[in-house]
Amino acid sequence: MKKWACIILSFLCCAVGSHSQDTFRIQNKHKSDKIRFNLINNVIILPVEINGVTLSFLLDTGVSKPIIFNFLNVSDTLRIKNTETIFLKGLGGGESVEALKSSNNVLRIGDAIKWHQDLYAVFSANLNFAPKLGVPVHGIIGYDIFKDFIVEINYSKKYLKITEPSAYNYRKCKKCEAFDLEFYNNKPYLNANVTINDKDMPVKLLIDSGGSDALWLFENDSLGIVSTGKYFDDFLGHGLSGSVYGKRSKIEAFSLKHFEFKLANVAFPDSASVSIATKFKDRNGSISGNILKRFNIIMDYNNNKITLKKNANFNTKFIYNRSGIELVHDGVRLVKEADNSSSRDRRMGNHISDENLNRLIFDSSYKISLKPSYAIAELRKGSPAERAGLMVGDVILSINGKQTYNFSLQDLTHMFYDDIGKRIKLKIDRGGIEKMYEFNLEDVFK
Repeated sequence: MKKWACIILSFLCCAVGSHSQDTFRIQNKHKSDKIRFNLINNVIILPVEINGVTLSFLLDTGVSKPIIFNFLNVSDTLRIKNTETIFLKGLGGGESVEALKSSNNVLRIGDAIKWHQDLYAVFSANLNFAPKLGVPVHGIIGYDIFKDFIVEINYSKKYLKITEPSAYNYRKCKKCEAFDLEFYNNKPYLNANVTINDKDMPVKLLIDSGGSDALWLFENDSLGIVSTGKYFDDFLGHGLSGSVYGKRSKIEAFSLKHFEFKLANVAFPDSASVSIATKFKDRNGSISGNILKRFNIIMDYNNNKITLKKNANFNTKFIYNRSGIELVHDGVRLVKEADNSSSRDRRMGNHISDENLNRLIFDSSYKISLKPSYAIAELRKGSPAERAGLMVGDVILSINGKQTYNFSLQDLTHMFYDDIGKRIKLKIDRGGIEKMYEFNLEDVFK
């Protein structure tokens, strides 16, 4: 008989419930393993095997249990048993979402294996991160990895190294900074400093490796955490309970001890979207992927410690999307392209004849292929793209003469972060009709 429960999650989701006495164990003599990952839009995507099926998971610090998003036939494919229905709620202004909780699953990451793992399958079609990242993403995982290992995140070389605490040796590092971690609902927080309107102030931030932004701050007039005169309203991301909107701006300075960033990007989410996140009264916001990727990190939950060392990304400029377009991977489409593989006479073509000499002529110089399709999912109000006449749902066929199907979603999005004044020419498909639009990239604070 199924049981019904209600669990509260935060962004991208939050801590989920109880602890398990079972732990990960690394099945090699070194008690350590290295796992390669993809860094997509400042977030980490790594392979995770569940019940013998290899999937792609987003790594989010602090998430208590693995969550599978929008995975069809999950019960059959993953052989899930011992299930109960629950409801989850997170960031966004929407309602709770239905999920299936399952126990006693076998989970493997590299050489690490756990035999009795709880996981949660969420069936809402809106919680499909693959279109937004342009790569398959089946779920999210965090706390179960971090609580059992000392985890090194090498953002510059794109690998995760997990080591059982008893086998780990800290090396001396004069250029590193260590910070104490505090935990609330199994999620890690650190202390930092921000400068707003010439006022320096301490802030307590969730370490959110599952977010792609630099900083989120919760506005608080009494503390002086407020958006400055230069900001723009924008879509900030998708939470478990819907879309999150707010203000984007710049912060005068952000510092983690002697590591300091000038004019870092900051977002101030609207209060309705983050009501769950503000349940922890001491929290002032989040530090996310666009700052975390600038360090190589040692995460040590057992000793309540995080160690940072700056890497080659440290001085990367903080910039914004200057077009106003948010793209998603929108399935595939049929594309006619030149076929250079055939050695037959292109001028004659291929033919099939019947007894009456009727012929079907095929042009062998072209082939029909399935290619990725990219569409506009969000359009910032008042942006250059919106003023030019573009609309949500438009399928972008080419950018400045370059066919979009030849690029990844991340590469296409980077084109909208180019220099102020850069001319952008788009060919789009709107309801089967091709149209051309042009606009210039603008200063977002204009």
